[in-house]
Amino acid sequence: MGNDVLDTLMEKAKVLIEALPYMRQFYGKRIVVKYGGKAMVSEPLKHAFALDIVLMNYVGMHPVIVHGGGPQIGDLMKRIGKEPHFVQGMRVTDSETMDIVEMVLGGKINKEIVALINRHGGKAIGLSGKDGNLIQASKMKVFRDNPSIGQPEIIDIGLVGKVEAITPQVIEVLDSSGFIPVIAPVGVGKDGETYNINADLVAGEIAAALQAEKLILLTDVPGILDEKQQLISTLQADQIQALIDQGIISEGMLPKVEACLTALAGKVPKAHIIDGRVEHALLLEIFTDQGIGTQILASSASR
Repeated sequence: MGNDVLDTLMEKAKVLIEALPYMRQFYGKRIVVKYGGKAMVSEPLKHAFALDIVLMNYVGMHPVIVHGGGPQIGDLMKRIGKEPHFVQGMRVTDSETMDIVEMVLGGKINKEIVALINRHGGKAIGLSGKDGNLIQASKMKVFRDNPSIGQPEIIDIGLVGKVEAITPQVIEVLDSSGFIPVIAPVGVGKDGETYNINADLVAGEIAAALQAEKLILLTDVPGILDEKQQLISTLQADQIQALIDQGIISEGMLPKVEACLTALAGKVPKAHIIDGRVEHALLLEIFTDQGIGTQILASSASR
């Protein structure tokens, strides 16, 4: 065996040794992953994600996946001649749009993710938030300032919901049987109505309900960036509001940090916002000393 080959093998051994403490630390623990963005579109990234989830499962972790699908919903709407409309970043969802949302999220995307994980050796099962009353929801109210009436006015954005409660037993039954839950962020109201809910917010609520070990959000940016566009590797929960007030955290990052804060308030030790455009981003975050992206802590715990 040549020295070059031996050096390559030694490097692989070092990677496994670095990962060992994390395998031990997270064995038997639930990791909630919000899957979205480029990682759901690029074929190499989709396969890398599925492999990451299967590996996590094989080494004794219990991944729970919540997925998005906004671009795919928008594409189908345009194909059938229905123009998407947004208010404060949320899709206006009438009954026809809700049918499209449910078909794309609970049908096409959910089953594609399940099939890909199973193809790579996992045992995934797809769920909608309506299954077993997993995600109980109510209509979200949106307000905007109206100087002409001197008070905020309510904007009706249709069947957009907020999470009222999570029924974790549905996930726990699957988890205890060795299955990987893949959840579409569609909720059910008290009268049986269906609601479209932001996937980041659902992931945060599910992580809190399960008291997961971690919440990991895959995004299309390296993490939370400072005013110089440099990555902030670690934040405390009580630092978030100041960054929002300064405009450093804004727009699409707002629901992500809200999801992280929800998880931390529910006794999840750490939440992470990482770049899903990086192949095997999950493994790099979980199994390496340095990690990637931004971690948000409720306390001064280290990575």
